[in-house]
Amino acid sequence: MKHKLTPQQYGILFIVMFTAAIGDTLLSHGMAQVGSVDVHHLGLLFAAMKNLWVVAGILMLIGFFASYLSALSWADLTFVLPATSFSYVVVAILSHFWLHEHISVARWAGILLIVGGVGFVSQGPALTEHPPVNAMAEEIPEVPPVPVAAELTEVSR
Repeated sequence: MKHKLTPQQYGILFIVMFTAAIGDTLLSHGMAQVGSVDVHHLGLLFAAMKNLWVVAGILMLIGFFASYLSALSWADLTFVLPATSFSYVVVAILSHFWLHEHISVARWAGILLIVGGVGFVSQGPALTEHPPVNAMAEEIPEVPPVPVAAELTEVSR
């Protein structure tokens, strides 16, 4: 059975895509300003929390997480994650034009292959049908009780 998504559900998927892409890009920009963080300089992580770009990225990723949870409440993970893969394209565009990163042809090809998989995923239902809990209980036959030791001795006599 194929589930039709409502306009609100499409909106949630778009919010998942854009908040993840923008949040990751903001974090990247902020961490480029903070500098390299390694095991010997973990204090820089606390300094990063004072960077406005990092804070903005974290706030966007909180929005991503909330909308992602919402999407998972009405669709399978195997639908939601691929359906939001267009965020890879958004990250690449933001990274190229805002962060001035070079994106090779091989990376673009990889991104397009991932996004192309959305076409396959969208052919199936958004949610796997499971029988209701009560229907499952009706299908299970009732098991007769196991005789206790006193009943066993009466039967053996």
